[in-house]
Amino acid sequence: MTELHYLDAGTALRLFRSRELSPVELMEAVITRTEAVNGGINALTETLFEEAVPAARQAAARYARGRDLTPLLGLPVAAKEKHGLRGRTLSQGLVARKGELAHADHPVIDRIRRAGGIIHARTTTPEYSCATVTHSPLWGVTRNPWNRQYSPGGSSGGSGAALAAGLAPLATASDIAGSTRLPASFTGTVGYKAPYGRIPGLAPLSADHYRGDGPMARTVADAALLANVMAGRHPGDHSSLAGSPALSGPPGADAGSAVAGMRIALCIRLGNYPVAADVEANTRGVAAALRDAGAVVEEIELPWTTEDISRTMFTHFGYLLGPAMEDATAESPELLAPYTRRFMADARKAAAENRFVDGIQAETRIQAELAAAMSGFDALLCPASAVAALDADGMYLDGIDAGGQRLGHYWQGHMTAPFNISNRCPVLAVPSGMADCGIPTGVQIVGHPFEDATVFTVGAAVEAVRPWAGLRPDLLVNSQATGPRPGAVRTSW
Repeated sequence: MTELHYLDAGTALRLFRSRELSPVELMEAVITRTEAVNGGINALTETLFEEAVPAARQAAARYARGRDLTPLLGLPVAAKEKHGLRGRTLSQGLVARKGELAHADHPVIDRIRRAGGIIHARTTTPEYSCATVTHSPLWGVTRNPWNRQYSPGGSSGGSGAALAAGLAPLATASDIAGSTRLPASFTGTVGYKAPYGRIPGLAPLSADHYRGDGPMARTVADAALLANVMAGRHPGDHSSLAGSPALSGPPGADAGSAVAGMRIALCIRLGNYPVAADVEANTRGVAAALRDAGAVVEEIELPWTTEDISRTMFTHFGYLLGPAMEDATAESPELLAPYTRRFMADARKAAAENRFVDGIQAETRIQAELAAAMSGFDALLCPASAVAALDADGMYLDGIDAGGQRLGHYWQGHMTAPFNISNRCPVLAVPSGMADCGIPTGVQIVGHPFEDATVFTVGAAVEAVRPWAGLRPDLLVNSQATGPRPGAVRTSW
């Protein structure tokens, strides 16, 4: 039987409506779980239990009346700290800004609250969400619940760790180069990078076409549920699109067969990414399962290199995110983590070596190459990360070992940024198996521009034919450990 703290959102809503479960019971179970295990993983910046429990009681009363039932009514939702809550701190992980307060709810927070979701906790990030590990001088090291030696990824690492540990059924995330999909991959959860404009953001970086806010969850259906709430035009973000994609996966019994006849491209290396053997094996396992379900899966190649993708990405950052970070940290650069200083220096260097138009030319070439490779296919399947794990407290200032190679920058060990460059493509990250080191691996399902429904159909099929719901980290109850202490995990898929 599923413990209440691991109940998926869809099941919880059904039980709320039938009055078999109260939102108060679920909230209390999540609170108890948080108090028992968060000390060992450090996934949260703060808890809002004093507000959450009364809100759960109000939700229970609405279910009792049988009216005013909204899409997320009574569900606990963990919010990434960068998604500001009015009157609460909004530091972005920066020591120098730890006292700043948000003047309004972030658009995705506002929509979650209007839909009846209860923000009960806030999750950790690296400084300014600029790293694929999650640690900072302000909040310390966030650890992967599957094996605490390793990171849950970043920058939405706190959200991924919270979901995997049973601290929330839903969480918010953001993604400018993989910050949703990498934590999903490393924690065995689901993360969705929506096409640019699908989910509203916060000015001024809402104008950055690489970035996007979105959902994380433990199931494909739950990710679709939260995405539907978040999506739609918002007056504060003029790039946001009208309407919601009304996402959903096929019912469980039909999910696997829904891919019959679909054509799916499999690309293991996206060019020359040095993919680890266990990551490759798990990706091929997903492809084989889809083929067994009736999909036509063909392996393809792409002409990309890690160096080209990294140069294009940092040229973009050099004109947008990098200067924004420098403005935000100008008064106290000495307080920054080394990875933040490295990021800004790399962005500055790329902008000095490449004009803005050079970056745009590279981006459109990469987009055209992806379009050509995906021609005749419904979706593309590839790994989310070439490396299976990152050390929880790693800085990686001198690069990273990947597939027997030494890469100059650890971003080159991840395979997510090409699809921020191809920014109108929806991408769903789902679990693919277990790495040899004892943490999950993940795949990306990439759709054609604005064809969101396709990636959820394929994702639901993967979930049906290679189910992951029974795979959970075995965390030690009442653990307050902060050092690396692996949990006992099931490593077979």
